[in-house]
Amino acid sequence: MADEAAVLEEGVGPAQSPLVTVSFQKNASRKEKYLEAEPKALGITQIGLSLFKVTCMVLFLSQGLGAVSTDVPFFISSLLVIIAGSLAIAAQNLHLPMLRACFGMQIVACAASIFNIILSLIKMNESSYECYVYYYSHNSAEMEKCRKYSDANSHLFAEGIAIQAALLAISFTLVAYCYKVINCCSPAPKMPVITVQAPPVQQ
Repeated sequence: MADEAAVLEEGVGPAQSPLVTVSFQKNASRKEKYLEAEPKALGITQIGLSLFKVTCMVLFLSQGLGAVSTDVPFFISSLLVIIAGSLAIAAQNLHLPMLRACFGMQIVACAASIFNIILSLIKMNESSYECYVYYYSHNSAEMEKCRKYSDANSHLFAEGIAIQAALLAISFTLVAYCYKVINCCSPAPKMPVITVQAPPVQQ
């Protein structure tokens, strides 16, 4: 009986204080992953490129070289990208509602950049078409002017498409990093934590 009692006591000891325990905890530094995307630099780039395009558009409209039907939607979508860039910078405080707002606005910015690429392609085709019509009703000197204008316009819109593609890539990058942090569609991942306890010293 005494031997059985000793075995029971030995069995109870390790069960009450195991040497190794494994638990799953939320990763406290998960939000800091957003900072790996350099959101300040990307946000400033979004704002700067969008302001450049808006300034060009306003200058062309003031000189009567733009079309209100396509320039106003372009202006509105560029403003949305500027707002998204501002939120990307503001979300550096890693406040969860701000990160969610940044995530949503960057998705909107992706759509706005795609929309602006399509608008730029439409405007490029329109300017070329107007010049071809111009060829048939004017002399050779006027046609040469029109051809040069059309070439300059094509280069300008090609540059605009490249800028919008860069803005699309920036927005997509920020969307990916925001998604890693907020996990909008799945529960936050938990990381395993292994705790090793030293056995009590026997005296």
